[in-house]
Order: sequence, then structure tokens, then C-alpha cells
Amino acid sequence: MTFALAFLALIVEAVAGYPQALVQRIGHPVTWIGALIARAEAVWNEGHLSFAGARLRGILALATVLLVTLSVTLLIGHALRLVLPVLAVIAIEAVLASTLLAARSLDEHVSDVAEALESGGLPAGRAAVARIVGRDPQTLDEGGVSRAAIESLAENFSDGVVAPAFWLVVGGLPGCALYKAINTADSMIGHKSERYLAFGWAAARLDDLVNLPASRLSAVWIAAAACLTPGADWRQAALCALTDAPRHRSPNAGWPEAAMAGALGFALAGPRSYGGKRVDDAWMGSGRRDLTAADIQRALRLYRMAYVLQAATIGIGASVAALLFLI
Repeated sequence: MTFALAFLALIVEAVAGYPQALVQRIGHPVTWIGALIARAEAVWNEGHLSFAGARLRGILALATVLLVTLSVTLLIGHALRLVLPVLAVIAIEAVLASTLLAARSLDEHVSDVAEALESGGLPAGRAAVARIVGRDPQTLDEGGVSRAAIESLAENFSDGVVAPAFWLVVGGLPGCALYKAINTADSMIGHKSERYLAFGWAAARLDDLVNLPASRLSAVWIAAAACLTPGADWRQAALCALTDAPRHRSPNAGWPEAAMAGALGFALAGPRSYGGKRVDDAWMGSGRRDLTAADIQRALRLYRMAYVLQAATIGIGASVAALLFLI
């Protein structure tokens, strides 16, 4: 059932995404989770706390957010099963789960960077990439803008597409929602700033843990997609993932970035600036650094193929599970 749920959710999200009209009317499930996290942080993260006290409060706040998320999704599933047949429940839950995937919006945002560079030059490219990455856009040349967009594409393929689908297969709608709550908490409070270093410790550590399977799996999908994408090299994708990813400052982000870099002959990551502070990170891959909008388009083609392979594999899993059920 969860394979079918994940397959349908991937298809729904790819075809329809999350309509902007709904965002304007009722918001988005991630913004609802974010509002809950913000409320918990405002109430529990008091400035006078010791490091240990703030960390304990952060653990309790995260546990509360996860408990609420789990309870809501379980209640939805229980209510649907009381009144609807199984196929109808799967269809409705697939639509709900599709809101927790980000393949279509990721494609659109990265495509916007390429189009901005092509039509408006470097200033437009900087403005477009600033909407999807946290680094200082004014420090980026065309190659920097292009690398930032491709790095965001690779990392968010793991965080926004592969990981939610993986946890959807493992735990159904509740599993996917819990993953999204953890990932959202990390993005909001999992920073190494004075305010969040202790309070966001649990969110950051748990996010690293739940992303371990998907980050490695995303590298597999990218390497597999390179087999079917003209101009890409699956051997270099696999080699770079195995040799370069462990040198990344993140335990997870390096895997899809290194695989993407190796597949396309790029050098990604490396030193960059956030808020005026230089971050020295290892280079992923040893190829070209002076990338352009055309290279972003190449990365998008590889990403789309990886998405199709993931969906096809989950679809095969759903078919096998259905056959076993019938037998």
C-alpha cells in the first residue's frame, strides 16, 4: 500500500504541484508545521537558560511538534478508513502526501535561475538564485550563480524529493509528515547561531539522521540517471560520491552534490560566503568551475531523469506488492 501511495503522490506532485491559489487561501502544510515550530520556539526558548537547559527545552519542543504531526496524520487516516474503501483512501492520502514533495517547485525555481541568467544577465541571475540559497549573492559571478543553483538542485533532490518519498514508503503518510516536520524544524532552528545552537541541537541531529538513507539513495538515482542522459558519466558520478562526499562538512549534502558533479564533469561546493562569513568546504568533483546557464539546464535534465527512475522503481514496487497481495 505504501509503494502505491508513494507512486501516486510522485505523479500528482509532478503533474499538479501545489496550486498557488491554495497557498493564498489556506497556506501550505509546511507553513502550518512551521507556524507550530515557531510557536514552540517562542514559548520555550527563553534567553536566560543554560546550554543544557536550552537543549532540553529544544528536545521537548521538537517532541511536541512531532507528536502533534503524528496525531493529526493518524487521525486523518483513521477517519478516511472508517468511511471510504481502501483505493479511495490511497488516492486521498496520495494527494495529501504530494503536498510534502517538492520536485515540481524545485525544477521551477532552478529553471528560473537559468532563464534569468540567459535573459537578464548576472544581476537577474543573482536575484533569482538568492530565492533558493542562503549564500551572499553579490559575491557570486556567473559561475558562482550557476554552481549555487546546481548545488541547490542536487541537495534538495535529496531533502525535498527522495527523502519524503523514502519515508512515505517506509511509514506511509505519517512517516512522510514526520520527516517533513523534522526537516522544517532543522531549517528553522537547526542553526549554529547563539540563539539556536543549544535549542536547535535536537532538530539538527535528528535531521542528519533521517536524511542518511535518502542522501545515499539520491546519489544512486543520479548515477543511474547518468546512464540514460547523453553527456553524463555514471562511473564518475559513483566515484565522486564515494570519494568526495565524506569530505563535505555536511554528512548528507555531499552525496547528491558529488554525484551530480561527477556525472556532469563539474566542481561543486567549495568555499562560499554566508552573511559575510567565509565557509571553507571541500570541492565535490574536479571538473569545471566556470559554469553557465547551459550547465544548469544539463543538471536539470539529469535531475528529471533521476526523478523518473525513482518514480518508476517505486511503481514497480507497487506492482510487485499488488501481485503478492493477490496471490
